[in-house]
Amino acid sequence: MPFDIHTPVNPQGRLAGKVAFITGAGSVGPGWGNGRAMAIRFAQEGASVFGVDLDASRLQETQAMIAQAGGQFATGSCDVTSSASIAEAVNSCMGQFGRIDVLVNNVGGSAKGGPLEMSEEVWDAQVDHNLKSVFLTCKHTLPHMLAQGSGAIVNISSTSGLRWTGAAQVAYAATKAAVIQLSRVLAVQYAKQGIRVNTVVPGQLHTPMVETRLAGQRAGGDVQKLLEQRQSRIPLPFMGDGRDTANAALFLACDESRFVTGTEILVDGGMSVRCD
Repeated sequence: MPFDIHTPVNPQGRLAGKVAFITGAGSVGPGWGNGRAMAIRFAQEGASVFGVDLDASRLQETQAMIAQAGGQFATGSCDVTSSASIAEAVNSCMGQFGRIDVLVNNVGGSAKGGPLEMSEEVWDAQVDHNLKSVFLTCKHTLPHMLAQGSGAIVNISSTSGLRWTGAAQVAYAATKAAVIQLSRVLAVQYAKQGIRVNTVVPGQLHTPMVETRLAGQRAGGDVQKLLEQRQSRIPLPFMGDGRDTANAALFLACDESRFVTGTEILVDGGMSVRCD
């Protein structure tokens, strides 16, 4: 379902009455980043959204868009590599909304290089940023879901965790693969308690991060060149964006997927099934 900021809130929507805690709900620039798109899409479907970001100023545009649609959105600053920071944000969400029905782990980022090029410090930072963050948010939200007897966790991985995607980024690939397996383990561990855990696996989308970070890393700052490189790997004749991630996450978060747990939805335009 296409959507934009003019799509109004549906009070009887697919997430009506639910509270969603979304990490990385801001954006590094204009456009449809994954976190911003999920926060807006969830609000449009009736959820009360608690969105956090390390830089709270990145949440301002997300907040304005949700307000324009008539949705509920509360914000907080949070360092998802810090247990204390996450605990504070989770407590704030519980204080405002009284429950957490959906957790979306959206924070992540890549660093170039293999073992020879990458420093140990960068490796450790990537593990903390992409993997430890998921562990910690689950650690602090699961007790509330267990007390409720229900919950849905949606973790955001990457096709880099499944296959080579065009650049050596060994820590990112390893941690995103680990997110998938972490989700599978949690899905089985907590299934009897009514908690579902699934993963969205986006491919090479056109998000604000392409302009602000990736182009400098991989194309010498030439955004158009990088977009062409990424599009060349995608069988569909267009590149998706954060809205495509958001629609997949919405399905996994809502009751339509009540019998779906421990699995992944690929959102990559067919890139992962290419044989070349």
